[in-house]
Amino acid sequence: MSVAAEAAESALARLRGVAFDLWPEAAVILDRAGRVLIANEAAQDLFGRRAARLTPGTRLDEEGPDSPLSRLLERAARDRCAMRERDLELTPFSYGRLVADVAVTPLVDDQLLLSLHVRPAPAGVERSVDPASLHSVMGLGQMLAHEVKNPLAGIRGAAQLLKSGASAQDVPLAQLIVDETDRIARLLDRMEALANDEEPARSEVNIHQVLDRVRALAANGVADGLHIRERFDPSLPPALGEEDQLIQIFLNLVKNAAEAAHARGDGRGEIMLSTGYRHGVRIMGPSGRGAPLEVKVMDNGPGVPPRLKDHLFEPFVTTKTAGAGLGLALTAKLVSAHGGLIDFTSEPGRTVFRVLLPAAS
Repeated sequence: MSVAAEAAESALARLRGVAFDLWPEAAVILDRAGRVLIANEAAQDLFGRRAARLTPGTRLDEEGPDSPLSRLLERAARDRCAMRERDLELTPFSYGRLVADVAVTPLVDDQLLLSLHVRPAPAGVERSVDPASLHSVMGLGQMLAHEVKNPLAGIRGAAQLLKSGASAQDVPLAQLIVDETDRIARLLDRMEALANDEEPARSEVNIHQVLDRVRALAANGVADGLHIRERFDPSLPPALGEEDQLIQIFLNLVKNAAEAAHARGDGRGEIMLSTGYRHGVRIMGPSGRGAPLEVKVMDNGPGVPPRLKDHLFEPFVTTKTAGAGLGLALTAKLVSAHGGLIDFTSEPGRTVFRVLLPAAS
């Protein structure tokens, strides 16, 4: 190698080191056994700068080879592919319980790059939710929805009878009762869907046919007056999913994108639908199936308020004054039931929701 080439390689190595150190997310380079090789500034700030914590050769996860993090690292190293998992529980360096979105990327020489995005819980609120308690709450909601629907139907029928014999002055009041009972019934339907644990009946689905259907529904409804663009990869294999649920997933996302684009108020609202294939992407779960099919829904609206970014997929979180806040929670549940992953990035003028789904083959 020439002197110039060696100098260029040395400068590039220094540049990579600076970029790694200044990366805003906590990042640690590990060996295959999960021992620390190097950590960036954000990781040191996260775990503290005591020498015993991030010293090279120290194990990141004290729970050993059977911990969720160790299994994630092992699979990424074995399959030589990037892996991601949301809300992974960690117990690093006696730090205490930590919940983070984790990405693992294989590097050369069996090294692994671990990136952590920790979502801070609101002050005074514990981030974790006991799955059994959550299941009980959702089961209670489902039972309550079932019990409320019966008297609600009676109220609606009585209001329609009153409307038929009411004076012109009282007809709007009777119609108001009908409209409000219908709205409550729709809310109960969404609560029941959120509590439903039934596995989707998955089969081969052409994801572009799903998106064409979603576009047609949106263009004649919530996205009327908006410019909807497409950037599809025609070589994508079929997805593994239930068509009706996939339509619901992307219709919810396009509906949100349309409302955000309309909020610009300047007539220049736009939605972009794009698809692509991401080689080597796997999502940890019971099946360990790859999820390489990527669908993005982008809008040029004002963006997600910063205070909601860490809680956007939780029930009853919404930016809409008339919204129930169940749409994105249900969307995330359906994506997860398909063995996929949903995430987003947002800034003023550009919000992108990304869904990763398994391929049928």
